[in-house]
Parts: sequence; C-alpha cells; structure tokens
Amino acid sequence: MRKLPDALMLFAAGFGTRMGALTAACPKPLIKVAGKPLIDHALDIIDETDIKTVVVNTHYLPDMLQTHLKDRAVFLSHEPDILETGGGLRNALPLLGHNPVFTFNTDAIWVGQNPLDALMAAWDPEKMDALLMLVPPSAAKGYQGMGDFELTADTTIRRGAGLIYSGAQIIKTNGISDISQTKFSLNVLWDNLIDSGRVFGIQYDGSWCDVGTSTGIEVAEKMLGGVNV
Repeated sequence: MRKLPDALMLFAAGFGTRMGALTAACPKPLIKVAGKPLIDHALDIIDETDIKTVVVNTHYLPDMLQTHLKDRAVFLSHEPDILETGGGLRNALPLLGHNPVFTFNTDAIWVGQNPLDALMAAWDPEKMDALLMLVPPSAAKGYQGMGDFELTADTTIRRGAGLIYSGAQIIKTNGISDISQTKFSLNVLWDNLIDSGRVFGIQYDGSWCDVGTSTGIEVAEKMLGGVNV
C-alpha cells in the first residue's frame, strides 16, 4: 500500500516586512483576513485532512503565536535566528519525523479543492522526491511576478516564467543533509533535486490569493466573498 505523508511543516517565522505597519507589533500569521487570522485559515485546511503531526516554526514575536496556538494540537519549532524555509524545515525534522513531509505557507488564501488532499492524491514516492502545487496566473489573485516554474509533458518541473509556486508541497527531506548552509531557502533543495527529474508539479483547480502585502488582504476578502477579482 502506498504510504502517505502524515506530517506537515507550517511556516510562520518571518518578519512580514512587506505588510508594513501591520506587522510592527503583530506576526504576519496573526493578521486577519475576513475576521480570521491567516494561520487559522491554513489550520482549517489542515484540519480537513488526515495529517497527524503539524509543526509551526516561530521567530518574530513568538509569544503571540504561542498564546494563539496554545489550544491547538501543534508542535512549535522556535528559531533563535531566522533560518529561511529550508533551514527552518531542517530545524524542525526532530518533530516532523521521517520524510516525506508536507510544507505549507500561512500567507495565502485558497478557494476550491483542498490543496493538501490534492497533493496527497497525486503523490507517488516511487518516482517523486517532491511534488509542488502550482497555480496558473489566471487563478492567482494578489500576485505580482512572472511565475516560478514550467511543467513539462511528463509533469516534471523546470525553472521558468509561468506557473506560480503556491506555498504547498510534499517533499522528501533526506536531501537536506547535502546542504552545508545553516540558513537557506527551499529553492536550494529544489535546485539540487530538479536535475534528477524527480520533482513534479500539479496545477491547482481553484482560486489562490497571495496575502504577502496589505493590499492582498482586501483582494483575499473579495475572493472569499465570491467577488470576481
């Protein structure tokens, strides 16, 4: 039987500087969208799945996040220094257990299918070292950029403008041991894996909003309210 990943890393450590004054005294995951903190939107999605272990990394204003999450069945992985996404994932491995694991960002809003269930349904550990959820530009709201990846005919990915990385994936973590840096982005791990032809992507069948800036809040709330944005 295919063994499905049942641990998830939820990224919540960053300073949220693109939010400006909104994050001067509040960590970005606690910024509210439609009356609910961003991290709660993410946790609601996780709660719909069979994922058993959830680890949240913290750094900026960690006491506020700890207080907010005290009644949630999550583990906290505190980072005295910002380790970026790759370093944060490595720091949390003692709590996450053996790979593969999900990783999930807190600064996005989703409308439509559960992205974690979609990843789980498509995951094939025999041929995949990573599976990324990608968003076509037509389904992405509040995003400014050229995109991150292209899908090939066999659904492996390569760098290039077009599809946007959504902040959701399944990834095997054993490749982290090959990276010498303490602080590093997941991009470093992806680049090490892409050449092997074992990094795949699927496209999200729904709407997705990047809430990285204050303007993204209004866009996300309109999207949640069914307004065409």
